[in-house]
Amino acid sequence: MFSSFSIPFGVPKLNFLRSSGPTISIKTVEVYDVETAAEKRSRTLKHLIKANHVNHALLYHNLEFQNHSTHILGSAYILGASADQLNTIYDHESKELEQWHDAPGEISKDDWTDFLGKRDYQRAFVDFFEDQLVQYGYDWKALLSDYLVEGTEPLINNLIGNLGHPLIHLAYAYELSSREVAIESLAAASCFHNYLHKYIDDPSYSQSKPRESFSSVLDILRLVAADHNFDKIFTEKSQDNVEDLFAHHEALVLPYWNAWDLHKGNPTAMFGDSQKAAVALLVGTHKADEHYDFFLLHALTTSHAVRILLPLIPARYRIPVVRQWWLLVLAVYIAQLRPEVDMKAIEEYELHGRDWKWTEDRALKSKYCCDSHYVKGLRAMKAAAQTWGDADAFYLKAAVKFAEEHNGWFG
Repeated sequence: MFSSFSIPFGVPKLNFLRSSGPTISIKTVEVYDVETAAEKRSRTLKHLIKANHVNHALLYHNLEFQNHSTHILGSAYILGASADQLNTIYDHESKELEQWHDAPGEISKDDWTDFLGKRDYQRAFVDFFEDQLVQYGYDWKALLSDYLVEGTEPLINNLIGNLGHPLIHLAYAYELSSREVAIESLAAASCFHNYLHKYIDDPSYSQSKPRESFSSVLDILRLVAADHNFDKIFTEKSQDNVEDLFAHHEALVLPYWNAWDLHKGNPTAMFGDSQKAAVALLVGTHKADEHYDFFLLHALTTSHAVRILLPLIPARYRIPVVRQWWLLVLAVYIAQLRPEVDMKAIEEYELHGRDWKWTEDRALKSKYCCDSHYVKGLRAMKAAAQTWGDADAFYLKAAVKFAEEHNGWFG
């Protein structure tokens, strides 16, 4: 049902930020080959992914939102959802999605990079990459390996547009071994390509020296929270704050971004610590009388996507991909008004006998079983525990707390 593989990346003929020296080394996750699996629920997932690919646009709601069907279907499947449950999820997701609309024109091999960032060309991008897939003999991994690194502004350096959904989509493409999702991930990265690419493409942005380096992102976020220079920049939480932050306050952000220097410590351990921080950002900032923060959730789901991809991409790309994640998290944390992260709220949480089976049941059988972000969040916490171990039950406590207290989103 599953296998392991490595992406056959070629060496790109371009000059952009790469890592050198120590890199991040973790085991590959199980890769579910739903294309060839014989069991009913695997066949159901395959058919639903294909149906979504054919019937529903990748972007909808004025091209602002990305289709999440594959994300929740994949997460629910990996958590053990039955064929009937997968069909129920698909039907629920489909209610708010939109049909495909023709693009203003076609895209070719000679000009495809001219259309980067133009969301109204989403259908044209999908058509283009599907046409290219034929030229690659339907080897979607080879297609990805080339197009992710092609050009002076390669897609692999700009996967964090739209709250990192291209990054998330790419991870599901590999984890579910799906060429449809692979095509969609290239299209998503192309549509949401934006100004954030320059921070990885141009090494000069990594030369903004911090006062000191830190191994823990939570330590840096505590300094950001205490930095009064940010106090009057934003008065309300909003995703729109992110673009304004980089447009007008970049000089405040970059020293903190560069303060997490993965070259000065053990990058594998530092990435592990960052996954714990991603969980804490979601669960440790939650107040009893509030909904959970929708935007801080993406610190966790994008971290999970990075965890999936890291063992599958060449070592030279790993730290730059993690630095993209950190740039997104730092920006979102500031945009959401730098909430306090209460680690004790997780560490001192009482499990009362509840275990991972309990959280899986909540993900698949609670009234939020069709909430893609709820299911993805629980699945990401379980995956982190499987990756790093959970001797102190931190991840389990966070998952149980989130599952029990969740009553909707704000942001």
